[in-house]
Amino acid sequence: MKTVITYGTFDILHIGHINLLKRAKDLGDKLIVAVSSDAFNRGKHKSSLLNYENRKTVVEAICYVDMVIAENSWEQKIEDIQKYKVDTFVMGDDWEGEFDFLKEYCEVIYLPRTEGISTTEIKTDIS
Repeated sequence: MKTVITYGTFDILHIGHINLLKRAKDLGDKLIVAVSSDAFNRGKHKSSLLNYENRKTVVEAICYVDMVIAENSWEQKIEDIQKYKVDTFVMGDDWEGEFDFLKEYCEVIYLPRTEGISTTEIKTDIS
């Protein structure tokens, strides 16, 4: 069984998120999604409209997702890869190269973003 993991805030869920999760799931048998906790977001000086529990529940309801865990720090990625026996780490290509250090633990793949949509753009449009 091949396990894939990805990370994100997943605030204001949109088609770009769904496309990423579907393509990530297509790379393996089990998809784990680490959703950024509220405390971790504050530490990154990033705000989300929805709290962690809300975002977690929404991501858990997506058919491509097999497990949701909390992302509490940048450093936990190696621990998660080892703990869950991850074969493939996936992120959007806006993070290209940022997680190449994980290649000693698993395959690292950067998937193209869905053009024309982002959470940042949505937040800008509604403010």
